[in-house]
Parts: sequence; C-alpha cells; structure tokens
Amino acid sequence: MTSKERRLLSHELPATPPDAATVAARSGKITISTISLCGCWGCTLSILDCDERIVPLLDKVTIVRSSLTDIKRIPGHCDIGFVEGGVANEENIETLEHFREHCDILISVGACACWGGIPSLRNPIGLAECLATAFTESPTLPKDARKVIPLHPEIPRLTDKVYPCHEVVAMDYFIPGCPPDGDAVFAVLDDAAHGRPLNLPRSVTRFD
Repeated sequence: MTSKERRLLSHELPATPPDAATVAARSGKITISTISLCGCWGCTLSILDCDERIVPLLDKVTIVRSSLTDIKRIPGHCDIGFVEGGVANEENIETLEHFREHCDILISVGACACWGGIPSLRNPIGLAECLATAFTESPTLPKDARKVIPLHPEIPRLTDKVYPCHEVVAMDYFIPGCPPDGDAVFAVLDDAAHGRPLNLPRSVTRFD
C-alpha cells in the first residue's frame, strides 16, 4: 500500500482549532486521557461511577482523550493517563507506548492492566492452541467450512501472551480491582485535580 493509498486515521484528519474562550477556559487545568486495551470496559465504567462528584472536578480537569470518544491519539502533552486492560496484540503495544510518551503520569486501572486479568488465562495454554480451538478445531465449525485462522493487515497480530502494562512500559501508579470501586478512581482524580500527591487509601481498594 502506497502512501497515497493509505487511508487517513481519525487523529490525522483536519481539525477545527478551539475558539479563544475555550482555550482560556482550559488553561491551567490538569489534562487527563484514558484508554481501554484488552479488557471489558468495566474500569472505564468505574470512572462514571464517580457519579455527580466528578462534575466539580471538571472545573480543574480537561479530558483530552477518552475511551468514550473516537479520538485515537493524545493531541500533544498530557498530565495523567489512565490505562484499562492488558496488552494482547501489537496495536495495544503501540497505543500504550504512545500514552507513555505523551503522559507525565501513567496509571494502571484494574486487574487486567495490573496483572493481565481474565484475558491472561490463555497464557498457560499457548496462543497456537487457543487459535486452533477458536477457528480450525471449533466444535461449532460447519463441516464444509475452510479451516483457516484469520489473517489480515487490519487485524492486529496477537502477542504470544497477555502482558500487564508494566511489563511493556513503566507505569507510575496502580489502582487494583475488577473493576476498581468508583471511590478509588475518584480519590485519585480528586488528588490530581487539586495538585496533591496521589494517595490511594487501602479502605477503597479491593481485588474482586
């Protein structure tokens, strides 16, 4: 595929600059980005579980990239990045490295980001056996179907195993839980918004 044939990605499309009032309103705020890698989005929902408490924080925080939007890349520098999910394919690696490069502080959110979580259950079995069970030896495969494992340039290649984020890039903080309690996420957001050192009380952490 030549450079002329390559399709533009969303973060490469022309964007309308924000007006002066918007720029002024955002100045001085802490910038935050979030991403979901190989996970279930439960940790992203924990951010929403902060409920109405998050509204006052928006006076001090600007969300520049979120799993709830279609923005694929952080537009410039970001103060804090929240990462949900483990690393299971090459696209996850690229995204996580981009976050590490553009975020001053990077936080693993939830069991998958911290330890690999449920997706890492494939690790003891091996990638080849998992692919065979899912595609070429599946009990639901029609008898006349061609036994093939999908391979296409637009399908990210799976890694040999599922990795926790800190085995791919350096992570600064960890919020455990499956998913973390909304109180835990709020405690970190509240500290960040008010310029305090991040301090996650043990009373709001859990591992189930």
